[in-house]
Amino acid sequence: MDLSTLEAVAPFILVGFAAQVVDGALGMAFGTISNTMLLWIGVPPAAASAGVHTVETFTTAVSGISHALHKNVDWRLFFRLVIPGMIGGILGAYVLSNVDAETAKPFILAYLAAIGGYLLWRSGHKPNPKKPRVVEPLGLVGGFLDAAGGGGWGAVVTSNLLVQGAHPRFTIGTVNTAEFFLTATISATFITQLGWEAFTLATVGLLIGGVIAAPFGAILAKRVPAPPLMALVGVILIATSLFGLWRAIGG
Repeated sequence: MDLSTLEAVAPFILVGFAAQVVDGALGMAFGTISNTMLLWIGVPPAAASAGVHTVETFTTAVSGISHALHKNVDWRLFFRLVIPGMIGGILGAYVLSNVDAETAKPFILAYLAAIGGYLLWRSGHKPNPKKPRVVEPLGLVGGFLDAAGGGGWGAVVTSNLLVQGAHPRFTIGTVNTAEFFLTATISATFITQLGWEAFTLATVGLLIGGVIAAPFGAILAKRVPAPPLMALVGVILIATSLFGLWRAIGG
């Protein structure tokens, strides 16, 4: 890798690293942060989502193994989430791959902004641990929105499980581990629909940064208070998504 290539890819490495640290600690945000950046620089929505999910196939594998080693995974909850999530992911990837990019972009950015608002709202609420009841439908919806929006599995699924009273540590570890199977399924679907156009320099940078950061998430999930990080992610997503939306509608 020559100097000019390194300079071009370095910002994406930093974004991938930061996004994965937050994702590993909170069980959310890698896809939404990365996808927002790719949309911001002009990558078509379907290609951006495909690229992010290709990267996440690797980062979630490392993150999931790390969470399992730190005993952060509720395996019963895992199996209730993973199959519906994969089904929803296939549907979302297929729908996005067959929608005109310029038509889809404003809706996806609005969706990402809404996720940011939801995270910001959630940061001020403390969970009251108990077993969640609505799991399989949540996995289905989370998988669909994740593929269609280029991110959101963690934001949708983790936050809603916490609303139901699930334990934060095991929710984060379980959602991260299930995400590997989701992202692998979504990536395969995108490849059948789009080919290999999602493999760009930005994708490579996100992959490098994300894989380097992935092992730290399981440790941070135990030690770092979630509310401040969740609030910060919410603010960043709202700001970047609304700016992208303003540009997309002709601002």
